[in-house]
Amino acid sequence: MKFPILSSILFLSMTAAAQQLSTYNVTHTKNFVTDSTEIARILSDVYFKGIYEGDTDLLATAYYPGTLLFGDAGSKPYFKTLAQYLDGVKNRQSPKDSGKPFKGEILSIEITNSIAMAKVHVRMYDFNYFELLSIHQLDGKWVIVNKMISDVGL
Repeated sequence: MKFPILSSILFLSMTAAAQQLSTYNVTHTKNFVTDSTEIARILSDVYFKGIYEGDTDLLATAYYPGTLLFGDAGSKPYFKTLAQYLDGVKNRQSPKDSGKPFKGEILSIEITNSIAMAKVHVRMYDFNYFELLSIHQLDGKWVIVNKMISDVGL
């Protein structure tokens, strides 16, 4: 007698959980196009443009203030705080002013609720970077919270 009652309770609990998950996914799917479009806009109009022009005021708006950057550049380990990174961008010749080719390309964007991962490709100076950008929606705004880069050579 205990087994059928226990089975019924388990079935009802699983059904309720599945219904909640189903509703949640519908909400998530509804916002996917809007969110992915907004992330792509930030990457194109703020992130890539800020890097290309050396505009650190613009570039800073794409990041959460505590962002850390890791990876390798020119076969050397790379670690910077956001402040160190922005200072480096500010004190170098911008790709725009250098006259050298620059290309920023979004390869993919994956979103789960308020978190996202963007894979981007950036070619500038003598670098050929593949980057993984962790992005989080905070106070209704998508911002980069972590940046991983790897220079794969030309």
